[in-house]
Amino acid sequence: MEQLNTPLTMLYHWEKTTPNKVFMRQPFEGKWNDFTWQQAADEIRRLAAALQSYNLPPKSKVGLVSKNCAHWIMADLAIMMAGYESVPVYPNVGADTLNYVLTHSEAKILLVGKLDDWNFMKAGVPAGVQCISFPWYGPKQDGFHYWDDLTKKHAPLQGTPDRDLKDVMTIIYTSGTTGNPKGVVHTYHNFAYAVAVGKAYFGLKDGEDRLFSYLPLSHIAERMLIEMAGLYVNAEIWFAESLDLFVKNLSEAQPTIFLAVPRIWTKFQMGILAKLPQKKLDTLLSIPLVNILIRNKVKKGLGLAKCKHYLTGAAPIPESLVRWWAKLGVVIEEVYGMTENCAISHCNKPPQYKVGTQGKPFPGTEVKFSEVGEILVKVPCNMVGYYKEPELTAAALKDGWLYTGDKGITDADGFLKITGRVKEIFKTDKGKYVAPAPIEMKLSRNQLIEQICVVGASMPQPMALVVLSADAKAQAKAAIQQSLSETMVTINGELEKHERVQKLVVVKDDWTIENGLLTPSLKIKRDPIEKKYQPLYHSWFNHADDVVVE
Repeated sequence: MEQLNTPLTMLYHWEKTTPNKVFMRQPFEGKWNDFTWQQAADEIRRLAAALQSYNLPPKSKVGLVSKNCAHWIMADLAIMMAGYESVPVYPNVGADTLNYVLTHSEAKILLVGKLDDWNFMKAGVPAGVQCISFPWYGPKQDGFHYWDDLTKKHAPLQGTPDRDLKDVMTIIYTSGTTGNPKGVVHTYHNFAYAVAVGKAYFGLKDGEDRLFSYLPLSHIAERMLIEMAGLYVNAEIWFAESLDLFVKNLSEAQPTIFLAVPRIWTKFQMGILAKLPQKKLDTLLSIPLVNILIRNKVKKGLGLAKCKHYLTGAAPIPESLVRWWAKLGVVIEEVYGMTENCAISHCNKPPQYKVGTQGKPFPGTEVKFSEVGEILVKVPCNMVGYYKEPELTAAALKDGWLYTGDKGITDADGFLKITGRVKEIFKTDKGKYVAPAPIEMKLSRNQLIEQICVVGASMPQPMALVVLSADAKAQAKAAIQQSLSETMVTINGELEKHERVQKLVVVKDDWTIENGLLTPSLKIKRDPIEKKYQPLYHSWFNHADDVVVE
């Protein structure tokens, strides 16, 4: 482990040693706008001086809500430089969640940036919170202060003001599958330690890597991989301008490391198969030399021709999907971690690699299991605790061990296999316990399924509620039912008798953040889903068909 430095130390280092090297590339209205280290540092210093002009007490909380962009990272660093603590908020939350986070954290200022629908959120800003709007894409609203006005008005903050590694750097509110979000408190040390581990583990070298940012920077995985790697290894950060331009921007960026949640790897797969059906693809991959050309063409088309590490995380990924990509030369490395431990827990990275597992612990990470099989992790970047929640902190942190809430096992070779969530396990009316997550993973092999939730508390057998993918919805009802029925029969053959799915129900409404059935990080909210559909369980369970379409 190298000496640990704060993100500010690294900013000053690159500002001094590589001032003219491009740090970030931001697309706006179809044009790439470059920020060198010198340009970014000047902007950060000016905004930090502006923030200090509000005369807030030291260590005050400053909120930050925006989709990914260069100004998100500059805002975060300006908050640090000014001596305050950042409170990032997901850019897709509703007004109630925004209000809860800003009120609970006692944020005094909110930096507002690139958003799809500010009108959907703005009612959540508490009275007395001063909003500062980003340039280019920030909302224009009465009472707002504007980034460009502030940075023109204030001279750059001079010197190299820094923070102690023990100081609190940020409070990250988890998206929360149940109840209100919890504010995870992290110090500068935690982030510095986590990025040092990641740098050594993935073999990152200063000035050699290129990153592509599109997953929310308010999420720990993107913040560590993109913002922190950019700062600590002088990696060039490229951003996506919009969903419509995502593929074009990714192709132009050609990142050396790429992180995608399982749903995105599935969408990439479906895009490839739409152009090259599976049977034809299998034939081409079976021909020597041609298979190399096909693999290279696919990677180049995706924008991953220069990629060294293909990562996934945030949700389980089906084994079948990992094996499919491996045939194309794309070895997907699953990373397991939480906001509470800076995403430093396990990784499935060659040469120590096993499909269907979450891999082995990162160096310096200790792992054990509770009596009920809960995964406990001890790592030097575990959170300080949950902000203003001593009882929740005491339940999650005991003697330095983080109680993850995930259940798992370690196989004979030391690879971790997550088997579900401790609180998600339900009991059927036969008194048998069922863990829904492994069943959901198996059923997700069917590419018609976009979202899935296995239920069955106090029922004779489990049922699976599914939302179809956009492509699947265009297919005939009979074809959908046949495909899902065949999958259910196959999967039931792999399950214990009490786990077998009795009915598979295709629900008509998508599960979204807006209707409260998905978290901002796109995890399903089981309790609200159960509450919505529970009155229909009896009629579905007794339906004549094994696949029921709502």
